[in-house]
Amino acid sequence: MKKILFSYLLYGYLKTFLKVILIFYCFGVILNLFEEIEFFKNVSNSILLPVTLTALYIPNMIIKLLPFIVFISSMWFLLNLRNSKDLLSLKVFGFSNFKIFISIAMTSFMLGWLVLFAINPITSAMVKYYEKTKSEYSLDIDHLVTINKNGLWIKENIDTGYQIISSDETKINILKNITVFHLADDYSLIKRIHAKTANISKNKWNMNEVTISTVKDGIVNEEKLKNYYLVSKYNHEKITGLFKNFDTMSFLDLILNYKDLQNKGYNKLYLDQSLNSMMSIPFFLFIMTALASILTMNTLKKSNNFTYIFTGLVTCVIIYYFKDLSLALGQTNRISLSLAAWIPVIAIGLFSSVGILQINEK
Repeated sequence: MKKILFSYLLYGYLKTFLKVILIFYCFGVILNLFEEIEFFKNVSNSILLPVTLTALYIPNMIIKLLPFIVFISSMWFLLNLRNSKDLLSLKVFGFSNFKIFISIAMTSFMLGWLVLFAINPITSAMVKYYEKTKSEYSLDIDHLVTINKNGLWIKENIDTGYQIISSDETKINILKNITVFHLADDYSLIKRIHAKTANISKNKWNMNEVTISTVKDGIVNEEKLKNYYLVSKYNHEKITGLFKNFDTMSFLDLILNYKDLQNKGYNKLYLDQSLNSMMSIPFFLFIMTALASILTMNTLKKSNNFTYIFTGLVTCVIIYYFKDLSLALGQTNRISLSLAAWIPVIAIGLFSSVGILQINEK
């Protein structure tokens, strides 16, 4: 009988969880679809492309909001359970409030690992395709920056045509092994610049040990310089911003390519922060379930559903801004970025542990 009741708990909670995901997905589609339609209004009259890209983008947003989805799902399920006769049946067969909490909290915990290893690789690939497709339709197509297995690649519009820059390695504000091609509007080669290193702290790059090959009337003239200044619309700050975006990389990608990503220029601190943020997801889901259990089960007096809904919304807002505060402290070097990912989990966990031990059994 206990196995049947446990299956009932598991089924009921997962059913509620999927309902909440569907609600969030629908809201996300409505909000993002208008943005995509606005983006493509001068490119395509078809609604199919905005709808497709919206469908690709929303799952990644769902993962980012997963702690709050689990919190709402847990509250919803526990409230329904509390307001029905099912809770009494569970108690008759030995299911205390604490056992009910452990059952759904462990389910949330396992869902977190499932998301990391099974869902996250799929959503990351979807975001990658989403960004690739949008860049192809971008009105600012003359200015593109990509990071791939070969390193950094930049294309930008200049007065004489186009400037294409590639670099094998990025270290803080230094690019290594840089090659620059100046192309005419018809993409014929005007000039090739190769440098051993370049300081990109400003928009006027300071390049060292430079070889300039200029093509004129079919003749190539080569010139070697100790220093050369290259003007670009991109500087260290703009390029570094690209190295902070890990939405197109799954948890497994980050682990397996950790060293390689550092060599390509990704900041170790931001890599660690992203890895720790992802690794904390299962624990965060467990803690959010605990918090929902405290708010719905740790009281003798039954309140109306509006009170619970209001309390839940306020709690979500507080936790959301607490997470942002923790991240801001990490990005301003007040605390380590890795620690910033775990502080909300640790703080909410300590708060919840006291309440869980006092869950009302009446």
